[in-house]
Amino acid sequence: MRFGLTILPEHRWSDAAPMWRQADEWGFDHAWTYDHLTWAGLPDEPWFGTTPTLTAAAMVTERVRLGTFVASPNYRHPVTFMRDLLALDDVSGGRVIAGLGTGGDLDSRLLGDPGLSVRQRVDRFEEFVTLLDRVLTEDHVDHDGEFFRAQDARTLPGCVQQPRIPFVMAANGPRSLRLAARFGAGWVTTGPKVDALEEWFTAVGALSERLTQTLADAGRDGEGFERYLNLDSSPQFSMESVGAFEDLVGRAAELGFTDVISHWPRPEGVYAGRREVLEQVATEVVPRLRADLP
Repeated sequence: MRFGLTILPEHRWSDAAPMWRQADEWGFDHAWTYDHLTWAGLPDEPWFGTTPTLTAAAMVTERVRLGTFVASPNYRHPVTFMRDLLALDDVSGGRVIAGLGTGGDLDSRLLGDPGLSVRQRVDRFEEFVTLLDRVLTEDHVDHDGEFFRAQDARTLPGCVQQPRIPFVMAANGPRSLRLAARFGAGWVTTGPKVDALEEWFTAVGALSERLTQTLADAGRDGEGFERYLNLDSSPQFSMESVGAFEDLVGRAAELGFTDVISHWPRPEGVYAGRREVLEQVATEVVPRLRADLP
């Protein structure tokens, strides 16, 4: 089992830098930040850019992997995003994870884009991922699609990580799961929005089983495919207590997840909790669980 921590991009860097350093020093395997223009969960709070934040985080960390949670085509073009990812991959020494998803519609509305149906968002996501894969692995890329265009896109110098930066794909529906099986090094899910913890884990388990079948249908080895679970999309915040964290992680492991993601506790509101719980989890619980869990 590997452990991740999300640090929301709401802090001025003078306050955020110690948090990223601490996540690295505590030994978390990966650290993430949200990729939105505005996040619906905190619409009135300060918010900073994702790739600049991760680039700064790369400069104050040494080991932890750094991920977008998750980048979407709502306000990104694959060619311009490729340039950001190449720079981040280089600055971090090959520690980038590209978390990718279809995205909701809030960021699109902010830019005045027409509303898209769920099917159209998946169509756009498929084109986005296909083109992003190409510009991270090829040079002189031409593309004329429904949502994106590129004319002789140059992509030098290429990724530090070869053949390219790994994609961890957010997917719940059949088409998105097939895209994850085709392009992903891993899959991440938040599960459904429900009120009961048992209902959430039942649904998450069903999604994991569906992914297993999708990988088999695609001829991929499920044993080598990473499965990430965002614990804090459940009805219970993972950092509410040490016991809550241990219980959620144990249940995720039983369902075959290889990685879990929690959030740095905030003083109030969403993800409200105490730093003391996070510190005990990081220094006592995670090392023990690493030794006990596969």
